[in-house]
Amino acid sequence: MTTSLFAHRDYRLLFTAQIAALFGTGLTTVALGLLAYELAGGNAAIVLGTALTLKMIAYVTVAPIAGAYAGLLPRRQFLMALNGIRGAIVLALPFVDQIWQIYVLITLLQIASAAYTPTYQAVLPDILPDERDYTKALSAAQLAATMETLLSPMLAALALSVISFHWLFVGTGIGFVISIALVMAASIPNAVVGDSAIGERLAAGLRLFAATPRLRGLLGLNLVVAAAGSVVMVNTVNYARDVLGGNQSGVAMLLAANGLGTMLVALTLPKILDRRGERPVMLTGAAVLVTGLAAAITLSTTTTGAWSWPAALTTWAIIGAGTGLVLTPTGRVLRRSARPEDRPALFAAQFSLSHLAWLVTYPITGWLATTAGFTTTWVTLAVIAALGVIAAVRLWPRKDPAEITHIHEIGTVDPAILVDAIQVGPRHFQHTHSYVIDRNHPRWPSRTPALV
Repeated sequence: MTTSLFAHRDYRLLFTAQIAALFGTGLTTVALGLLAYELAGGNAAIVLGTALTLKMIAYVTVAPIAGAYAGLLPRRQFLMALNGIRGAIVLALPFVDQIWQIYVLITLLQIASAAYTPTYQAVLPDILPDERDYTKALSAAQLAATMETLLSPMLAALALSVISFHWLFVGTGIGFVISIALVMAASIPNAVVGDSAIGERLAAGLRLFAATPRLRGLLGLNLVVAAAGSVVMVNTVNYARDVLGGNQSGVAMLLAANGLGTMLVALTLPKILDRRGERPVMLTGAAVLVTGLAAAITLSTTTTGAWSWPAALTTWAIIGAGTGLVLTPTGRVLRRSARPEDRPALFAAQFSLSHLAWLVTYPITGWLATTAGFTTTWVTLAVIAALGVIAAVRLWPRKDPAEITHIHEIGTVDPAILVDAIQVGPRHFQHTHSYVIDRNHPRWPSRTPALV
């Protein structure tokens, strides 16, 4: 990251707030897995799979609604309130002694997160209008997100040597308090809202995905990330403790290895994206994730030995690297696929649709691992990931220019957009510009120039 990026005061405050919240979330990730193991033992994968499935249901249903209404709310106060809610819920988790209580609290926690994340993501391009700064901010956001699976688990491993894992939830609450204070100090512009009705804004993000080829390809990549990521999120606790014979710190170290892979990618990706573009990088990431799943299958079919821990740590790191290659450029893809006033709805749609993929893979991973074992589960996930790669390659065209030459018919569009167009017929005008789906461009051109 460069000095110029952090010279933006408001971005600096929000980025620090994100880190504080993610440190807390990272501690919760470790503590929740250990809490599930304490309450359910060998069935911890089922508990985690169910809890994370409830999380995805909240994300899929709440995020689009939050995106549609976000423009009507003061975003700074909204973000502060959601952090306060999340902190209060997390502080209740140490008192849980029944599995059903985990389900209730996690559902409430993730409803708040489902509203927070798309709102925060939509703020970034508004406070960082320069494309290069925004690109670097995306990498920084991905780097901050790895705190949940890298530095936080490492801190958790150290803390668990002297305290019970229940105290990790207190660390989460502190993280959210710090985050609230930093958001309060930032100046966050409210969203640019068009004159469309709430229902139209609610559907706008989904309509953009349906009509934009690169976004349809992104759906396939979401499935690849979910298939590989479910191994890490759901199976790490049982694999580390029951197969590798590790302790609480071993669980944290596997999660940290996954975060290390993501962090290394996030640090090096901005310059690569400038040279190669999003599609090649993200498809490479999908291939890396399939490779990571193949390595996991090999682990599950091989007798454990002295090399088992290094091999597992390497596999988890490979999955982390592939995840970073896919997720880091996603914000760039979304930004160039919508007008500024449509971005909140588009970010919310991506948030919801990406988690719809996790809604498929989480229950498969939790229940199948418990009933059929790791090998069957990971082979199933590898097949799902391969299908996602095929879909992404087919749906996202190799040639995907930002600017497209197209033709409008007089009377079908706002005349103001034709000021730079040239007349090519009695009733038709042609021009070239960055093409996104909106009221004047309702469908994607199938040829160039094309009548839209």
